[in-house]
Amino acid sequence: MVRELTHFIGGQHVPGTSGNFGDVFDPNLGQVQARVPLASKSEVEAVIANAEAAQPVWAAFNPQKRARVLMKFLTLVQDEMDSLAALLSSEHGKTIADAKGDIQRGLEVIEFAVGIPHLLKGEYTESAGTGIDVYSMRQPLGVVAGITPFNFPAMIPLWKAGPALATGNAFVLKPSERDPSVPLRLAELFLEAGLPAGVFNVVNGDKEAVDTLLHDPRIKAVGFVGSTPIAQYIYETATANGKRAQCFGGAKNHAIVMPDADLDDVADQLIGAGYGSAGERCMAISVAVPVGEVSAAPPVGKQNERGANPKDGRYRAPRAPKR
Repeated sequence: MVRELTHFIGGQHVPGTSGNFGDVFDPNLGQVQARVPLASKSEVEAVIANAEAAQPVWAAFNPQKRARVLMKFLTLVQDEMDSLAALLSSEHGKTIADAKGDIQRGLEVIEFAVGIPHLLKGEYTESAGTGIDVYSMRQPLGVVAGITPFNFPAMIPLWKAGPALATGNAFVLKPSERDPSVPLRLAELFLEAGLPAGVFNVVNGDKEAVDTLLHDPRIKAVGFVGSTPIAQYIYETATANGKRAQCFGGAKNHAIVMPDADLDDVADQLIGAGYGSAGERCMAISVAVPVGEVSAAPPVGKQNERGANPKDGRYRAPRAPKR
């Protein structure tokens, strides 16, 4: 049976009304397991309005009280780690162990955000000029948005939401339409942890939803993770509309292989780093840079002082002597 997913708005699940849906697959079977609604412009505008109405109440919480909500959220997610990992795996396809790592890396940012009260302190400078004192105040922006990718459906939404919520903003999440169920469950857990309804909203959608977030003046800041071309588009569009923007595009990560490396271990680590999680990790190694002699392994069957085995031709760099 194919499930029909929803948006999460104002503390409750809300069915889509646009009539447009996307398929959510079970990668283990290659079959459609759910349909996700793709929000229209008017639906996204309603989400923003809901968040804007809820934000002042949340901003009025003192920072310590906001931190306690995040602490409760941490406990709730830890209690549901197994079921959340199974749900994540069922839509993304990564192993249960990888799924738990996905969630845990997101929780680490929530843990950081629990300590936000100290970072929210302003500054005061006496006599910055003759008879002039200077002070700074840190205040919420209002409503901010996160646009997050397929490869880490728990980690990256939590990376965006944690600091935004801890500093008193309302948050609108537009997750990947390919694996939206974990973000929807996280929204429920935030509500259970004591977050006021409407402060954390999930709206599913495609480019129409994204463009609405980028152009609506009530959205004050946007965070994005994804491909470089889309990162550039979102950054340019957001900043052209007067928004703060934090956009992370695709990266090229390099591994440096030193001359004294154990090349058997290097080969194993490079395969894991490059192709683990189907190569979808943001830190996937795409370039290996060998240094010095390690870049020129001897021919097969040749024995030399560096340790090539004449039987199998495998090149092994010497291990460091034991101390």
